[in-house]
Amino acid sequence: MVVGIGGYYGYKNAGDEAILQAMVQELKARGHRALVFSAAPRETASELGVEAVHRYHPLALPAALARVDRFVLGGGGLLQDRTSRRSLAYYLGLVRLARRLGRPVTVSGVSLGPLSPRGERAVARTLAGVPLVVRDRRSLRYAERLGLKAELGADPALLLEPPPVAREPGLVVVIPRHGVPEEPLYAGARRLLNLGYDVLVLGLQPGPDDPVLEVFEHLPKEATRDPKRALYLLKSAEYVISARLHGMILAAAAGTPFAGVEYDPKITGFAEETGAALLPLEPTPGEIAALVQGGIDPDWAAVERLKARARASFDRLFPTPEPTSGA
Repeated sequence: MVVGIGGYYGYKNAGDEAILQAMVQELKARGHRALVFSAAPRETASELGVEAVHRYHPLALPAALARVDRFVLGGGGLLQDRTSRRSLAYYLGLVRLARRLGRPVTVSGVSLGPLSPRGERAVARTLAGVPLVVRDRRSLRYAERLGLKAELGADPALLLEPPPVAREPGLVVVIPRHGVPEEPLYAGARRLLNLGYDVLVLGLQPGPDDPVLEVFEHLPKEATRDPKRALYLLKSAEYVISARLHGMILAAAAGTPFAGVEYDPKITGFAEETGAALLPLEPTPGEIAALVQGGIDPDWAAVERLKARARASFDRLFPTPEPTSGA
């Protein structure tokens, strides 16, 4: 089966690329092929060994949709209009086009909201009758409020395997995000240095995060869009403090204790699901230091349950084809 995948892919965001990498991994493991709608189709095809077409190409996109066996929208935070109404319109437009072309459609591994009243109406209308798998309980409740039938899954990136790298005692990885106050994290990182910790500041979206990284003067810094590199660094750490959801998710995949900075409901939701610690939007250096010194772990059993939910979603949606008997 050829599965078309649409999402925020090809934009050099390590979190979204991690979702895509995991989806391709799970589809291949079940004997299916992926066709990805990407903003950088050549890079996507080369890096993941898949077919890819440009997500905005006026001819190639509908032609590709017409020949997939199933179209999947997801995963990630696609179904919201807080950052852009145009992006929501694009993703819902993909769903409508695939359905007009007679392709089965699934929306999977997504969070839902925040949405304006207009956005809620558009989502409820477009996704009526479409199989919907959300990645967190908040989205499940939201879907029910909109009159949509949804199943509870989890973020696919949890299924990525970390490399076999040793931990570096005392290494703390701090993951900032553009749009989230960086000065408190910088002050907290300096406090950790004074306490004898090593600190690495990690950007997960080169470009937008570059000005943020510049704030962290005299600290080791790296920016990567590569989920494998991010997993390597997070697996090496003793603790992770992240203002990005996928900083938390990839730390969970790596088995490294982590905490989030509470700036968005999806961060809060993932912390609630995993029992991870949450810092306020502008934490004090003392709060950051106490968290790391205390070595507060998430609930690793809860993390394993999330991974199991993610695998179960793929098993339900994309079962391994039955072998055909020879003549």
